[in-house]
Amino acid sequence: MDTIEVIRAKRDGGELTTAQIDWVVDAYTSGGVADEQMSALAMAILLNGMDRREIAAWTRAMIRSGERMDWTALDRPTADKHSTGGVGDKITLPLAPLVAACGAYVPQLSGRGLGHTGGTLDKLESIPGWRASLSNDEMLHVLREAGAVVCAAGSGLAPADKKLYALRDVTGTVESIPLIASSIMSKKIAEGTGSLVLDVKVGSGAFMKTTETARELAETMVALGTDAGVRTVALLTAMDRPLGLAVGNALEVEEAVEVLAGGGPADVVELTVRLAREMLAAAGVTGKDPAKALADGSAMDAWRRMIAAQGGDPDAPLPRAAETATVEAPASGVLTRLDAYAVGLAAWRLGAGRARKEDPVSAGAGVTLHAKPGDPVREGQPLLTLHADETARFERALEALDGGYAVGPADVERPPLVIERVTAT
Repeated sequence: MDTIEVIRAKRDGGELTTAQIDWVVDAYTSGGVADEQMSALAMAILLNGMDRREIAAWTRAMIRSGERMDWTALDRPTADKHSTGGVGDKITLPLAPLVAACGAYVPQLSGRGLGHTGGTLDKLESIPGWRASLSNDEMLHVLREAGAVVCAAGSGLAPADKKLYALRDVTGTVESIPLIASSIMSKKIAEGTGSLVLDVKVGSGAFMKTTETARELAETMVALGTDAGVRTVALLTAMDRPLGLAVGNALEVEEAVEVLAGGGPADVVELTVRLAREMLAAAGVTGKDPAKALADGSAMDAWRRMIAAQGGDPDAPLPRAAETATVEAPASGVLTRLDAYAVGLAAWRLGAGRARKEDPVSAGAGVTLHAKPGDPVREGQPLLTLHADETARFERALEALDGGYAVGPADVERPPLVIERVTAT
């Protein structure tokens, strides 16, 4: 086939055939299609979209570019969850062991943070000794030992997606819903899970800013999973304010452990339990109450086994940043706004995130929240504590927070955490 012909077809608003998609994905993976040519095709897809058949074919082609994992040797059903990314979104940490404690295996391949959104692997790597990179045999061992494993995807899993993702990141095509959906679902389907729950974030701190675009992405991913034989459901959840009271790597691990101990912020507990119930239902596990597993310590036991099985010490002290600074309430009243993006950007500038994939992160950096929108505050009381390893980082973090919070005289409406549930049609 001819690369230019494929690019022109999509540039002019046409549909790509399955044969064209299979060829171009395979040729790009092997080096037969140049980066500049795939960049042009990705931009054409961003501008003109893809229909359901095209997206499904594109996803299958990326899956076929590598291996597909198989968990049929396990004696219990498998369930996984994927979040599209947010600020303070540490839900995977308590959720995976919680679902394992309730009777399903959780094989979860996770990623690192980029920009203002945090990464699950970065958070877990703040635990001394914990390893993100595991072989397939090691994953199986951890699953049998702890019931859950959270680790990095191996190089053999959907290599076409890894190559294309890096290209999209530098060509302004990250926002394409067909490419986002196929990127996520190619890895999740290749991962081999029997069921999948998607947490699609909506709001200023999410990639999807509106309910309409989030719903479109959710419906597209649910359709891809269903067509591939994976029982898939999605929740649209609010990300206009940070989730929980901690944003950063070790800070979020600490908060996740509080949830596993039966405490923690109400919004983190609510979403963890809701997603656990969805995962258990999708996996066909009945008669188990996730809230009870948090209360009776069984989820904490599963967490400790999971961390230890991946080389981590669940009892080791977590890293702390060397320096702190406080942001105080400018007046007395009610905290009417605390923008998720502003807080996420501040945490990033404090060292909790990275601008490029190869950048290091600070385990102890981040932001601690002392109030959430709707809470009463007094002038001069701490609103936020900033954590960094160098005081020089505070100035730019404070610039990110400028205009990101407000105190007023009236109460504010607390919107629901779960906005909508999307299932296969």
